[in-house]
Amino acid sequence: MKLSRPVLPPWTPLLTGPPECLGAEGRLAHKLFRDLFANYTSALRPVADTDQALNVTLEVTLSQIIDMDERNQVLTLYLWIRQEWTDAYLRWDPDTYGGLDAIRIPSSLVWRPDIVLYNKADAQAPASASTNVVLRHDGAVRWDAPAITRSSCRVDVSAFPFDAQRCGLTFGSWTHGGHQLDVRPRGAAASLADFVENVEWYVLGMPARRRVLTYGCCSEPYPDVTFTLLLRRRAAAYVCNLLLPCVLISLLAPLAFHLPADSGEKVSLGVTVLLALTVFQLILAESMPPAESVPLIGKYYMATMTMVTFSTALTILIMNLHYCGPSARPVPAWARALLLGRLARGLCVRERGEPCGQSRPPESPHSPQPPDRGTGPPAGPCHEPRCLCRQEALLRHVATIANAFHSHRAAQRRHEDWKRLARVMDRFFLGIFFSMALVMSLLVLVRAL
Repeated sequence: MKLSRPVLPPWTPLLTGPPECLGAEGRLAHKLFRDLFANYTSALRPVADTDQALNVTLEVTLSQIIDMDERNQVLTLYLWIRQEWTDAYLRWDPDTYGGLDAIRIPSSLVWRPDIVLYNKADAQAPASASTNVVLRHDGAVRWDAPAITRSSCRVDVSAFPFDAQRCGLTFGSWTHGGHQLDVRPRGAAASLADFVENVEWYVLGMPARRRVLTYGCCSEPYPDVTFTLLLRRRAAAYVCNLLLPCVLISLLAPLAFHLPADSGEKVSLGVTVLLALTVFQLILAESMPPAESVPLIGKYYMATMTMVTFSTALTILIMNLHYCGPSARPVPAWARALLLGRLARGLCVRERGEPCGQSRPPESPHSPQPPDRGTGPPAGPCHEPRCLCRQEALLRHVATIANAFHSHRAAQRRHEDWKRLARVMDRFFLGIFFSMALVMSLLVLVRAL
């Protein structure tokens, strides 16, 4: 009679070995399973002494950062979690079972520690992974299970886009206190050997720390293990897309002071720059979570917009000085001495044909004197009284023309003084605002290096 090969249950491990011994090892594994689980229950903590704490070793391997939601402050990770403990009721002598020292069985058949993620940010109930456990002859149980975790993480964007984040993942037993279950980390940090590089974040490390806390609900201590994920943002994309355009625009704004006043584009340039910065500010606000602290790039945008606003207002005031008409008052003496004198020489603001470092000496306005009626022209051939009357009338007309000419020259000189004062102010504020924009841009760009 030909004997058929016994059909093993689906949970029986696949054994490897020589063909002539495979059937025997399968029967031994089947017998071992029936002997181990004949009177076994997975509902109770597997310790010989109920007063003894069961030690659970926790090891975490970071595989991938799936998402960092700064707005909702939720971190999504793909982890490999390994838990190891000793089951006092699952031991056997390998010699009795043909040298079989380890089997793999479904994890639902053995007792498992109720270790959960404390700072879980998912509304769904935790689902147990349907992976096998490795059971050794001395009762050591190893359970490797993949998990996608969604944990809460306080995101600090005050240094965005050059920020670094610290996100903790706290694991611990939900019902067992420290006197019943003691959880400890394996090693000083989580493993990063199989980590898949993220396009947005650098992973600096993931150290582990064990704590023992006492909560208000219970008197016994509860140990937990916290893995702190240290992240630093890759700022290259934000520098190219948000920061560099703002830097270039901020350096362009002071050039409105260098435009000629007659071009009519000085104020238009300032308003255009202000609108461009507003658009970039709106784009930045959409990607940032609402927070009390303003990001670094947000502070830079606000400072640049404030600078552009002040430069546009000053441009309007300087335009008013430039277009002062002939009826304007003369330039005050202090402004003539300080601005048209020293400041103009220092900034090399000169008239056409005047060498740099020298300024036109201030001229006192001429007040035309009426001709002396006592002195007339030299006597001519006419000595009649009628001829003398014609000469006096002619002199009066010449005096009127001279007065009008001198008045026009004085008004023209006043107008030229105001235009020159406007050029001095343009040159002065060009240096001031360009230096401010350059210093602010360098302070921000240094953070990117």
